[in-house]
Amino acid sequence: MEKTKLNGHIALLVANTIFGLAVPMSKFLIGTWMTPHGYIATRCFFAAIVFWTIQCFLPKEHVERKDLAVIILGGLLGFAVSQTLTAWSLNFTSPVYFSLIGALCPIAVMLLAFFFLKERITGIKTFGVALGIAGAVLLVVMGASGATGGENDLLGISLAVGSLLTWAVYLIVTRKVSQKYTPVTQMKWMFLASTLVMIPLVVINGEAQPLYTAACTWQAAAATAFVVLGATVLGYFMIPYAMKRLTATTVSTYTNLQPVVASIVAIIIGQDIFTWDKPVAAVLVLLSAYIVTQEPKKSASLFR
Repeated sequence: MEKTKLNGHIALLVANTIFGLAVPMSKFLIGTWMTPHGYIATRCFFAAIVFWTIQCFLPKEHVERKDLAVIILGGLLGFAVSQTLTAWSLNFTSPVYFSLIGALCPIAVMLLAFFFLKERITGIKTFGVALGIAGAVLLVVMGASGATGGENDLLGISLAVGSLLTWAVYLIVTRKVSQKYTPVTQMKWMFLASTLVMIPLVVINGEAQPLYTAACTWQAAAATAFVVLGATVLGYFMIPYAMKRLTATTVSTYTNLQPVVASIVAIIIGQDIFTWDKPVAAVLVLLSAYIVTQEPKKSASLFR
């Protein structure tokens, strides 16, 4: 394997492990220490500060106006919209259910490519999509039965689907600009735009954030630091870094690691319980993701 591709795989491995760990931590923070909007505003505000500070020590990179528009649009979709839906989803359902839905990202990327980029879907990939849908249906049915103890699993799952769809669009929309500019350049504009959208929203709604009061505990502060520095700054830095070296489909495949990490941690710390549907849905979803990301050797990928 070429060194550049190996570095891309390592970046994705680290990023998606961090994203998986961040799911139960986010569940811990949202609702108790921050509102969903406050949670996202906190992440994008501090991430913007970090990336603009780092940029001060790097050569200035000129960004074409049309590319800047793509970076900002992609940033709003991939962070402000996608992560707000994530936050609301975790407010209603369990980390395990959310992360399993998130693992359907490769299917979402493939379907979007089919509808908007006219990429052909083979028979075996159709079978893979069917497996993924079966896994999602199982989660919905079990959620409707109240098996997980989430506040509203059906609503949470629906929001999770919205989150993964916007993330898939982000991967497709920003693919070309990820080849042209450094991750720092992309992230500084992405998080600045997200900050300008999210902070006014929190202020206008008058949302209280207990995290920023004397009631804040060291556990809440530590979880926030991990989510901001790990899942936001480091994780989002590594995604465009990897997209320079790998296909968007490959990048989306690594999301399969997130439900494994998130599920293990959530069950260990008592945020969820182990039930029969979770491993069955996991097998269906992960097998589905594997099938749809397999490319015939003689077939050229639109994401290269």
